[in-house]
Amino acid sequence: TTKSAPVPLALLHGLLAAAGLVLLIIGVTQMASAGLPGIALVIFIIAALGGFVLFAMHLKTRPLPGGLIVVHGLLAVAAFTILLIALAHS
Repeated sequence: TTKSAPVPLALLHGLLAAAGLVLLIIGVTQMASAGLPGIALVIFIIAALGGFVLFAMHLKTRPLPGGLIVVHGLLAVAAFTILLIALAHS
């Protein structure tokens, strides 16, 4: 069986991600046209929703679905890549 990350580590991951999401929301709302950063924000929010589900399951000591873990990670990486592309073109 696979072992889940310790709860404090999962909590730290979520808190750091939430802080980054808040900063991105502030930045995007201050832009005249959101463009790629806005797309990245939407994808990050979807990834965060998956993260909330995973964390809730983790707290209830339920097995975490591998597919959701992969989708959560891929969405975050895709959003981060889009954000980097937007920053490179600004």
